[in-house]
Amino acid sequence: MRILIAEDDFASRKVILKFLSLYGECDVTVDGMEAIDAFMMALEEDEPYDLICLDVMMPIMDGYQALKNIRDIEKEHNIPDDKQTKIIMTTALNEEKNVKKAFELGCTVYCAKPIDMDKLKSTIEKLELI
Repeated sequence: MRILIAEDDFASRKVILKFLSLYGECDVTVDGMEAIDAFMMALEEDEPYDLICLDVMMPIMDGYQALKNIRDIEKEHNIPDDKQTKIIMTTALNEEKNVKKAFELGCTVYCAKPIDMDKLKSTIEKLELI
């Protein structure tokens, strides 16, 4: 499994990377713009990501903007819905409006911080990635 972790907080990034490295090859970015660049490179190399963990609050471009851009790129490349990258939004923003916005933009799962690794593993299993 190919995984992209987009997280600006060092501690969160380290914990997520250590955990997800057990299940696949991980790339790491620290803002939404880098995440989009990594996503495009993976598509161009014909090795798309299976999973993206996308933080909402990041510098330069936030997770919502990155999510929208990624979904738009998938549409431009005629990637069918069932073949789209699974995207887990990770954030401390747990208000209903934030959750709703993430799903409207196309996230697969919304995961509150601090991240419960057992729940994350269960989520990845439900997505049939492991």
